[in-house]
Amino acid sequence: MRRALITGITGQDGSYLAELLLEKGYEVHGMVRRSSLEKFERIDHILDDITLHQADLLDQLSIIRMLEAVKPHEVYNLAAMSFVPTSWSQPVLTGEFTGLGVTRMLDAIRQVDKSIRFYQASSSEMFGKVREVPQTEKTPFHPRSPYGVAKAYGHWITVNYRESYDLFACSGILFNHESPRRGLEFVTRKVTHGAAMIKQGMTNELRLGNLESKRDWGFAGDYVKAMWLMLQQDAPGDYVISSGSTHSVQELVEIAFGHLGLSWKDHVIQAPEFYRPAEVDLLLGSSEKAKRDLGWEPEVSFEELIQIMVQTDLELLKKKQQG
Repeated sequence: MRRALITGITGQDGSYLAELLLEKGYEVHGMVRRSSLEKFERIDHILDDITLHQADLLDQLSIIRMLEAVKPHEVYNLAAMSFVPTSWSQPVLTGEFTGLGVTRMLDAIRQVDKSIRFYQASSSEMFGKVREVPQTEKTPFHPRSPYGVAKAYGHWITVNYRESYDLFACSGILFNHESPRRGLEFVTRKVTHGAAMIKQGMTNELRLGNLESKRDWGFAGDYVKAMWLMLQQDAPGDYVISSGSTHSVQELVEIAFGHLGLSWKDHVIQAPEFYRPAEVDLLLGSSEKAKRDLGWEPEVSFEELIQIMVQTDLELLKKKQQG
């Protein structure tokens, strides 16, 4: 039985990846940080099937001890300070977790067992002020947030350890991927949850930032399959994982409100406080390499994704109102 260790297992991607690996017969372990308030709602339904370990990306000794205890064949490093706007208010902490945390994990693998296969969660935010459209594995980075800068460091240190120590280390340059498990602070979930609240009469307005901002959005459940496929190859490499199409925040709003029979113009307010200090340009990924080498393609369309999310939020709110 293969053993996998997932950092960030309590997050959106970690929960979907854990489900996928369990389906494939893996023994699944997850890293969690010590916290006075433990949030396991995304993995509540599989807690009996996985093993959790307390460790921290800020503490290399805890990582080493965890690797020695688990003896994983594969490590998926998904943990990070992942909310882009927060990276401006906490830029140093973002660098510690999202940048240097990758180095600590890679160096722990180098010391404990160099045969461990490693996946690093890179991000389309690294492209930032884009040099070309669409973006590929060869497109230069120009990050536009402390989060993007930290992710670029994590990406290049993964390449460096692969080349310096012959580690099987891959980076997945994932474009935006969403699901009903997305945090409420992210714009997709903010919109679907907000629309559902308006539908249920719990509020009457939704305050958003730049409606013209565009992203390449896909379904997180599709994207974790690409993570697993990368670690099953004969040789390590880096891959762009994207839907290959772009949509504006306004399109997202139109689909969410339209699904509920609402007119978004009656409820949505553009609020200056939600505009970013530096906006990224047109993020649009080409996952041709992943299609060719991994046989990977997205299965859930953008419209289907948003409809699934808003319907799930509607059902959750109905249960709360009833209970």
